[in-house]
Amino acid sequence: MNTTDLLDRIESPADVKRLERRELKRLAEELRGFLLDSVSRTGGHLSSNLGTVELTIALHHVFDLPHDRLIWDVGHQSYAHKILTGRRTGMPRLRQQGGISGFPRRSESEYDAFGTAHSSTSISAALGMAVASRNAGIMRQHIAVIGDGAMSAGMAFEAMNNAGVTPDINLLVVLNDNDMSISPPVGALNRYLARLMSGRFYATARNVGKAVLQHVPPMLEMARRFEGHAKGLVTPATLFEELGFNYVGPIDGHDMDALVPTLQNLRSLKGLQFLHVVTKKGQGYKLAEADPVLYHGPGKFDPAVGIQKSSAPSRQTFTQVFGQWLCDMAQADERLQGITPAMREGSGMVAFEQRFPRRYFDVGIAEQHAVTFAAGIACEGLKPVVAIYSTFLQRGYDQLIHDVALQNLDVTFALDRAGLVGADGATHAGNYDIAYLRCIPNMVVATPSDENETRLLLTTCYRHAGPASVRYPRGSGVGAEMTAGLDEVPLGKGRLVREGSRIAVLNFGTLLPAALQAAEQLGLTVADMRFVKPLDLDLVRQLAQDHEALVTLEEGCIMGGAGSAVSEALHEAGLDVPVLQLGLPDRFIDHGDQAALLAQQGLDGAGVETSIRKRFAGLLESGRAA
Repeated sequence: MNTTDLLDRIESPADVKRLERRELKRLAEELRGFLLDSVSRTGGHLSSNLGTVELTIALHHVFDLPHDRLIWDVGHQSYAHKILTGRRTGMPRLRQQGGISGFPRRSESEYDAFGTAHSSTSISAALGMAVASRNAGIMRQHIAVIGDGAMSAGMAFEAMNNAGVTPDINLLVVLNDNDMSISPPVGALNRYLARLMSGRFYATARNVGKAVLQHVPPMLEMARRFEGHAKGLVTPATLFEELGFNYVGPIDGHDMDALVPTLQNLRSLKGLQFLHVVTKKGQGYKLAEADPVLYHGPGKFDPAVGIQKSSAPSRQTFTQVFGQWLCDMAQADERLQGITPAMREGSGMVAFEQRFPRRYFDVGIAEQHAVTFAAGIACEGLKPVVAIYSTFLQRGYDQLIHDVALQNLDVTFALDRAGLVGADGATHAGNYDIAYLRCIPNMVVATPSDENETRLLLTTCYRHAGPASVRYPRGSGVGAEMTAGLDEVPLGKGRLVREGSRIAVLNFGTLLPAALQAAEQLGLTVADMRFVKPLDLDLVRQLAQDHEALVTLEEGCIMGGAGSAVSEALHEAGLDVPVLQLGLPDRFIDHGDQAALLAQQGLDGAGVETSIRKRFAGLLESGRAA
């Protein structure tokens, strides 16, 4: 690990502002070494954070935080920001229960101006803050740092379009571009031009020219065209200029001698500014530079040797099960088209892209577009499968209702990361999809209980002629034997997996082992319901008639969830049976170990047993006496 003599003296951005340029460079070396050592011990986002060290230091050195507002889009590039804002001692418990978050959070620090984790929100939030500052008569700068991937989302351009017609605000958008490189000659030229275009002389001349020429409209238009053409010769400025921003860059995001003076110039300018910064993911750690995807969000590893593949056999993850099923079904049905909103690796689609490149579509961080794009494909008789995290489908909810369900189009949604997700916390937890999907007409909602059931229900939903979703959690399954092939089950039909007496547990999803553990202790019946919608009404009625109480179990929110569906069905059937609904409470659940969080919500075997004993103590006692 690098020494941290200088870093040890940094407790706030005020300490960074006091440093000289040469000290900033040394601080970057120390900070990068500390980041690598820290994240290798805890796990977390690495490549993106290594790439923003110099940019973070420069922003803290130039701007007056927290008076100026600094917003990190997505937030997986904000570890250096956390360290420089008094949270260095909290890094050993990063993303652990009771520790600091892996993303910016307003409740965690006054330097976190806006809570982020989902993509492409920074410019909208910064614009809102800029308007609020203007209306309150407060002079400050508002900086949104957004990655090149996040710029693929329409929301970023919606915000910039709105900013272009919002007068008298100070807004700086910093595009962290880590997907392109600048050759040395162009880089040197761009550094010079960036400093020129961000300087007072250029800005003053530009404004004076406008003032003089506004009385001669043809000449003003000619000057605008000339300026745009001149910039266009050396920079990709046209789009951002048309939206009303003064474009500066691109500049080297690892060159402190380019970053600091450019940011100092931009700080003194009013209005809409756009700075294009080029960085390298994994900067300073050769293994991460060579494979930034592998090192994007690693677990614990030894920096000296890098990430090593485990020799021990491991159970398949649900994501891997989906990825294999997708390839198998694509081989069997040439109509299948695979769609992902920029989550190829996370959704298990790498092999599919390699084997079926013409049927693979990464649409970028654009969930709304992904859903309607799938609808368009379905209109022409093909069968799209949208692989998307549960929490990200929320961003395309209107399209799901209006463009898919309303037209009853044949689109299958594979919902990864359903339920609690562990270290990423509340922003990424898929706790709400059962509730927000089951209320939509025409929608099928499937909740497989293990790996084999996941294949079965994926096939069943894919072959269903209409919109359908299959939800599965992050991580490994129980090691179920894979026998499903491309078999299917009857739509809307559950299965009885254990016969008991007095109380029946209706399980929805991968908490089935917890249900069976509690049932063994208490002598209960257990049904794996498979579907929330259409609900197996015959099985619900049978269980209600044969038992004195029912328990519903799901890794999703209780309000509006599968348990609510069962209660509604019982009410409709006129069956008065007490129901205990077990699931996630009406609050956001923080980051931590996935299994530990489930246990704290009472959703492990012991917790389920305890809840049933508490609610139905008299019933269980009378059963024992009988």
